[in-house]
Amino acid sequence: MRVVIRILRESTAQALQQLLGNRLRSFLSLVGITIGIFCIIAVKSAVDSLQDNVMSSFDELGSDVLYVSKLPWNEDPEQNYWKYFQRPAPSIEDYNQLTAKATLAKSVAYLARIGRRTLKYRSNSVEGGFLLAVTYDFGEMFKLEIDQGRYYSPYEYENGSNKAILGYTLATELFGALDPIGKMIKLGGRKVQVIGVIKKAGEALVNVADYDEAIIVSYTLGKKIGDVRQRNNPWGTQLNIKAQEGIPVEDLKDEVTGLLRAHRRLSPQEKDDFSINEISIITSFLDQIFRVLNLAGISIGIFAIFVGMFSVANIMFVTVKERTSLIGIKMAIGAKRYFILLEFLIEAIVLCLIGGLLGLGLVFVCMKALAAGLDFEMYLSPWNAVLGVGLSVGIGLIAGFIPANQASRMDPVEAMRH
Repeated sequence: MRVVIRILRESTAQALQQLLGNRLRSFLSLVGITIGIFCIIAVKSAVDSLQDNVMSSFDELGSDVLYVSKLPWNEDPEQNYWKYFQRPAPSIEDYNQLTAKATLAKSVAYLARIGRRTLKYRSNSVEGGFLLAVTYDFGEMFKLEIDQGRYYSPYEYENGSNKAILGYTLATELFGALDPIGKMIKLGGRKVQVIGVIKKAGEALVNVADYDEAIIVSYTLGKKIGDVRQRNNPWGTQLNIKAQEGIPVEDLKDEVTGLLRAHRRLSPQEKDDFSINEISIITSFLDQIFRVLNLAGISIGIFAIFVGMFSVANIMFVTVKERTSLIGIKMAIGAKRYFILLEFLIEAIVLCLIGGLLGLGLVFVCMKALAAGLDFEMYLSPWNAVLGVGLSVGIGLIAGFIPANQASRMDPVEAMRH
């Protein structure tokens, strides 16, 4: 063990001496390693940051929630648009059927996208608020975060009370610095009281649950304000079903399919006239995209690494030639062949590690700079840092093995003559 530690110490010192003694040669040789590690780890870190950001947005929708709609998420709707357009939109009757009979569901929620509306408060008005009519379980199912005020009560839902919850942006534009809770506003000619303000959407590349410009009312109130059927809008209505704890989503999907087919009176020969979607459909598609991006970064980095690998091997061949007589002397006084082999291998690894660490340093700086200029976090993860170090060690082993093996197989007498 002491011998190995001594070899490690001496080889590291020799590698540093080699770098300082031949600065230009060492610099040119390590540029390839630095660029290669930078390309691979930078692309991987960027893709990982992007993937975490996008996936966390979809996680808000729930991996245990089914989405019933006209259109499937795993097909291009334009290819079979007419077929899907003819389907009946998910209806409140479908919702009532599942609420009453779905034993594997923890909760069922229904949403109708009524469309854009103008809000008025005294002399102020805001256009473009998107009106959503939802059933009571919607807030709990999608973990709607209320920043001010509260969600509507079961009594308010059942009676269609004139109550509304506003998105953060709408509330800010309409009321400014005023407290919006309890204020009466005009929505479609109807006086409605603001009972809550939804928390501002976080900074994310994809905000799939962005309610900043939403006006949320109970479904019972929504019926009085606009068209909640949305028969001609394929995205107008949506039925959401959340599985009970411990219930596989596939089991819930089978139950929902059976209940909807029975409710819509479809014969065994008829195909489903609805689509049951899951978030996994989108995330699996995105995984493929991120995989391709990672492969692209690795492909670019491999070319640079090959150049760096040959450069380091060249340095080691030159180093072996320069120290030929010294190698002969070491062998003559009893140094084992593995001692010589390890000495040059460790020296090659140290050289590659220095290049790899420089590459990781560049990645860290670039990630910090990008994070400062973008709306989402970019970072160098510990796993990617370890991967960069591991790649550097591997490159050092490959690049240094042939020169080190050549040095260890020298004849001591012949070596001392040089």
